[in-house]
Amino acid sequence: MTIYNLNLGIGWASSGVEYAQAYRGQLFRKLGLDTKFIFTDFFVQDNLSDLTRNLGFLDEEIIWLYGYFTDVKVAPSSYRLSDLLANMKEQIRGEEVTDQFIRYFLGASDHFMTVYLSKKDKEAVHCVEYVHKGNLVRKDVYSYTKIFSEYYTPKEQTAHLYLRRFFNEDGSVAYDEIIDGPKSMFKFPKAILYSKEELISYFMQDLNLTANDLFLLDRATGTGQSVFRYHGQARLGVVIHAEHYSPNYVTDDTILWNNFYDYQFVNADKVDFFLTSTQRQKEVLEEQFLRYTGHVPRVIAIPVGSLDQLRGENAKRKPYSILTASRLATEKHVDWLTRAVIAAKKELPNLTFDIYGQGGEWDKIDQIIREAGAEDSIQLMGHHQLADVYQQYELYLTASKSEGFGLTLLEAVGSGLPLIGFDVPYGNQTFVKEGQNGYLLPCPSADDETAIVAAYQQAIVTFFRQADREVMRQTSYRLAEGFLTSNVEEAWLKLVKEMTANDNLI
Repeated sequence: MTIYNLNLGIGWASSGVEYAQAYRGQLFRKLGLDTKFIFTDFFVQDNLSDLTRNLGFLDEEIIWLYGYFTDVKVAPSSYRLSDLLANMKEQIRGEEVTDQFIRYFLGASDHFMTVYLSKKDKEAVHCVEYVHKGNLVRKDVYSYTKIFSEYYTPKEQTAHLYLRRFFNEDGSVAYDEIIDGPKSMFKFPKAILYSKEELISYFMQDLNLTANDLFLLDRATGTGQSVFRYHGQARLGVVIHAEHYSPNYVTDDTILWNNFYDYQFVNADKVDFFLTSTQRQKEVLEEQFLRYTGHVPRVIAIPVGSLDQLRGENAKRKPYSILTASRLATEKHVDWLTRAVIAAKKELPNLTFDIYGQGGEWDKIDQIIREAGAEDSIQLMGHHQLADVYQQYELYLTASKSEGFGLTLLEAVGSGLPLIGFDVPYGNQTFVKEGQNGYLLPCPSADDETAIVAAYQQAIVTFFRQADREVMRQTSYRLAEGFLTSNVEEAWLKLVKEMTANDNLI
């Protein structure tokens, strides 16, 4: 039995989709479930192994669409520069060394090659570009061996890519991709495919999925039709990672689905289950399917994060202490929280506020703190590992108006913190129970900063003056118990056992 997870790309700055997959991989690994993560984007600037290892994936868990039809494994760059130079047939007559590359001048004066080394291993080759008479003619990309070559010809004073050739470990040709601008044709020994969509279909058929397998579709752009058609006997699950519809375009009779999920929702009768990360989104999606479509699909809620344990139950917390943790980005509105704390300090002089995270709003928030003369009580803390930090505080603030799940919210309640935030889907509504472990503030239709800051100020003052903080703290702990890793593992095992023909799961 194998659980397949299909995505498009991955980068150094990955999205919540990749983090959700990485968490899922960690959990499946712990449960002893065989899993594969499929990436269908083309990678040339970075080694895919470096990108996936960066999030904790194992090389043997990764399937790259373009490498699947070769016997070259996903692996870090290890082909040595010394081996490349030893195999050179042309004489090297000079070199130029920079921080980004090494350029070797070969034979005739108009011929050189540029070697780009691995970001992880400066003695390993990532790719080599060959230039002849001022024109790029070939690029070779390596890991532990040569993975593929790209071939170029001059066209309109630019290098025109017309062919990619993918190799096996022994150097033999596995297949060719013939390229004409945005169009590609793939030539295999026994097949010719006329588009990337056909390549994906060819791949899906070659997987030969059985009733013992489970296929999770994390992203469907350019892949959805092939997956729906060729997943065979494997059960198909569609994972919802974001808001699935546009609230501003809902009427009594119509709904505008998120473009990334429209195909899956229109064909919901062909999906065995949809997977959300919160119970609230599950309920919303179920109600909308019932109201706007003729489908009544199964929707299952399983968190994209969990807690190994509750923390800080007996910790001594600093009185009147508040924290927030997020990217310092415009949409997180940490500036509003900062102004609210500054205002609340006029009534609660002992109030302190620590802001964890990095981002483009740092200077703006720092200026707000300095203009208020609040440097002694409001601190920009930068990036930290926060697992054992939350328990030092009494209250957590968030001002995001969109939070699909909210791992920091989960970690906060797991350390017994009450929360204050907007009454918005889905993280806040999952982790904040109005009046029981914090406050949900009405989300304004317009960003009236004065009104928003005043609302947060009042909620902060109410919490420290009127709330039974210990009761709220215990309520957060009770809520967090449902997100303990053991409970999430049990939910996944139940789903996998139900959706596959494998009765031998632990």
